[in-house]
Amino acid sequence: MINKTEIFKNATELLDEPEVRALLEYCESLEDELVDFKFEKSNNKELILLDMIKEVVKGCSALEKEQMEHDRFGYDSPNYQDTITHLKRYIHEICRINKIWL
Repeated sequence: MINKTEIFKNATELLDEPEVRALLEYCESLEDELVDFKFEKSNNKELILLDMIKEVVKGCSALEKEQMEHDRFGYDSPNYQDTITHLKRYIHEICRINKIWL
């Protein structure tokens, strides 16, 4: 599956457009609905964990890309502590909802 932002890799300025942001948010909500439907249909904990790991990897990739942009343009680095906190909260919430005990 292609990353939604990859579509705009040659025109990154379009990512700042309200319509494009709305479209990306809509795509994300559809992905979430699809994941929810997939879990409701199968109720397979292996699929739940697999999807959670994919989301974590996707988030890590986005952070790496953000770090490269910060390095490239000389901006301050992102606040990784907040990111780690949100990531842990996400993992624990998914596990709680699906009764997966770590």
